[in-house]
Amino acid sequence: MNLKDYIATIPNFPQEGILFRDITPLMANEAAFQEACKRLCDFAREVKADVILGPESRGFIFGCPVAYELGIGFVPVRKPGKLPRETISVTYDLEYGTNELHVHADSIQKGQRVLIIDDLLATGGTVDATIQIVKQLGGEVVGCAFLIELLSLKGRELLKDYNVCTLLSYE
Repeated sequence: MNLKDYIATIPNFPQEGILFRDITPLMANEAAFQEACKRLCDFAREVKADVILGPESRGFIFGCPVAYELGIGFVPVRKPGKLPRETISVTYDLEYGTNELHVHADSIQKGQRVLIIDDLLATGGTVDATIQIVKQLGGEVVGCAFLIELLSLKGRELLKDYNVCTLLSYE
């Protein structure tokens, strides 16, 4: 199955000059969504993940079904003020400002094998910050998996020390 057949390309969204890759047609098609999750599960098995960690919010969409299928836990990475218990956080730079990510302080155990799953690898800032959180908690990042990689933004360069899986890539 060619998963690209289920990605809509929207020109000039959210601003002029951007080609937005819309994943909602893939999510709405049961066969395509199952196939994408199956491929992510295969990678999770390959890296022997103990837990899946997914950044808000689209990392939840793909990370949760993978964790469920493998019978392992899922840890949400959230924006500030979204988690009710003690958290640890990391602040990272964006093109125009900063962002901050949080996880519960007890969510990753020392030595736990963590697979990070998100929908998109662009500049790599979000996944790099997520890796920093895993390291702070003593976990081991065994891989990073994405539905889509935007090659021109070179996010993979930040992940050169990690096993990276992308299902689709675009220039």
